Amino acid sequence: MTESATDRLTIDHIRAAADRIRGAVVHTPTMHSITLSEITGAQIWLKFENQQFTAAYKERGALNALLLLPQHKRQQGVIAASAGNHSQGLSYHGRRLGVPVTIVMPRTTPTVKVMQTEAVGGNVVLHGETYDDAYAHALKLEQERGLTFVHPFDDPDVAAGQGSVALEMFADAPDLDCIVTPIGGGGLMSGMATAARALKPDMEVIGVQAELYPSMYARVKGRNMDCGGDSLAEGISVKAPGEFTSRIIAERVDDILLVNEAALEKAVSLLLQIEKTVVEGAGAAGLAAVLANPERFTGKKIGLVLCGGNIDTRLLANVLLRDLAREGRLARLRVTLQDRPGALYKVMGVFDDHNVNIIEIYHQRVFTSLPAKGLITDIECEARDRTQLDSLIAALRAAGYTVNQVELN
Repeated sequence: MTESATDRLTIDHIRAAADRIRGAVVHTPTMHSITLSEITGAQIWLKFENQQFTAAYKERGALNALLLLPQHKRQQGVIAASAGNHSQGLSYHGRRLGVPVTIVMPRTTPTVKVMQTEAVGGNVVLHGETYDDAYAHALKLEQERGLTFVHPFDDPDVAAGQGSVALEMFADAPDLDCIVTPIGGGGLMSGMATAARALKPDMEVIGVQAELYPSMYARVKGRNMDCGGDSLAEGISVKAPGEFTSRIIAERVDDILLVNEAALEKAVSLLLQIEKTVVEGAGAAGLAAVLANPERFTGKKIGLVLCGGNIDTRLLANVLLRDLAREGRLARLRVTLQDRPGALYKVMGVFDDHNVNIIEIYHQRVFTSLPAKGLITDIECEARDRTQLDSLIAALRAAGYTVNQVELN
């Protein structure tokens, strides 16, 4: 008789994996966030998997898979395709155990993830533009070099290791009645949902995907949806979800929500500002879903996994600045002036009256539809909040200036 997907991933498998990897991975804290709870109207508990050595939960599943390999396969080495976090976990624990690790990554992988993978012992091969390109090349190298492929998510042993996150979370926050977990290929969600169904059968189990990559959402709901684009949550930007994980999720997950890029950016920014913790886009997806659906989660006791913290520092800076712009604390105002002495000075006086700080000024005299004596001036400024900014704009318009705010997408 063929073993079903649910038979291959049970609470016993997860408990065995947790015992197997204990002491080699960090038992990360699960902490209640008073401020995020106030903001969302729910009771928010955060599992800080970004505090693992490789800054992501992925090393749990990677280590479990490595420890289950026969000795001769360990000696020959393993290979994986990964956008980054699985590669770091596999490389780090492979080096610890003396297992050679080859990682195939898309050329689009953030530089920080490539460097960190190499730093912990992985041999990185860059190939293709997407995960699927890298995956196909890894399978080719597996055959050519006699390596063992360790899948980043579509593997019961990997999913069992990821499920140890739930065991720790439920032990540290026993009153949870809901978990909201990011889904890329589905390894973490499969492990979390399996533990939840066994230990807390009445718990609401919700998955989250980026709107640009709704692959598991479409698979489970039987829809045909496009996947593609440059998502902040590259860790869950998977076009083809796992076959094994899809069956687990279809049976054990209550629903999957989609979040847009603005919501992901907001969640990353909030976690840094409020919790003083750095997360990547995928790691913030659970919070993004709660923030975007307040009526659904009000009053619930919710566990969120901050599943990774490997975000490029320049990208993080952009996210923070964009969030300030959305809040009205940072703005670019486009003001039409006459090109005459003192025109800019008078405008700056209005900014001074409203105590709004001018950061930078850009003049445009040539490439404009205005008459030759017209001048477009873009003024980047910093306000206390949206109310102060709106008051400034109203005052400029009352003084006769044409003012438009340059909006973010």
